[in-house]
Amino acid sequence: MSAIEQAIITWIHLIAAAIWVGGSLFIGIVFSPLLKTMTNSLQERMQIMILVGRRFNKIAVPSLIILMATGLYSTHMLLGKPELLLATSYGTYLIIKIILVIALIITYVIHVRVIRKDIEDKIMSNQMSDNQIQKLRKKIIILGEITVVLSITILFFAALLDAGV
Repeated sequence: MSAIEQAIITWIHLIAAAIWVGGSLFIGIVFSPLLKTMTNSLQERMQIMILVGRRFNKIAVPSLIILMATGLYSTHMLLGKPELLLATSYGTYLIIKIILVIALIITYVIHVRVIRKDIEDKIMSNQMSDNQIQKLRKKIIILGEITVVLSITILFFAALLDAGV
């Protein structure tokens, strides 16, 4: 692969990472706390968060898929021999990064299962009690925090790989 091709793949990978990680951080650090100032109703906050989540997922999920595809492609091009995975520090860091990506995907799938379509519909139509919503909110917050921590950790390992450590 030529240098320009590698640069384009890396650029696409970085844009996708910016969307996934940046969007997740924005929702968790900026938007979610701001919601508390917009309404005192937990029901309304969850309804707004569902709408934002649906909108974000339209770009976040494709970004995550692009991240994985460009990451796999770059790895394949950089490591022509699979035995290098176990014989080099680059390979070790790459294995750790892959495990973290798998953990991220699992966490995201659990998140999607927790707030599946029928639950969203109940929230949007005011068919859930405040107690039910509060329990659901706690689960969503924990899963969101895990997603952000995993994403930031994956970025750290990407930096290690880029630095050739």
